[in-house]
Amino acid sequence: MSDMSNAALLWAVKGAGAVLGSAVSLAYVLPHGRREAGIRFAVGIACGVVFGSAAGLKIADELSLPASIGDVELMLMGSAAASFCAWWALGFVIRTLQRHGLTDFWKG
Repeated sequence: MSDMSNAALLWAVKGAGAVLGSAVSLAYVLPHGRREAGIRFAVGIACGVVFGSAAGLKIADELSLPASIGDVELMLMGSAAASFCAWWALGFVIRTLQRHGLTDFWKG
């Protein structure tokens, strides 16, 4: 692990946090099919990687976490939270659209 640069480590942690956030979300809200699961999982990972840094900083600030919290913990926490929120938000949007019969593109 010492050969890995700090930037590469943070990217790996962001990815791991995003995958873990989506996996935890799966335990709470099961998708209706494989296509919906794939879409929600991909969006969760993308949001976790893209918004993980900002989400981690905001969570640390709101919870008044000590400044000694490391970059790795901050990225993991933020990526998992962003992925978790994206999974739930997309699930809400899909269910709302289904309820109103506006689209069924994810039924495959």
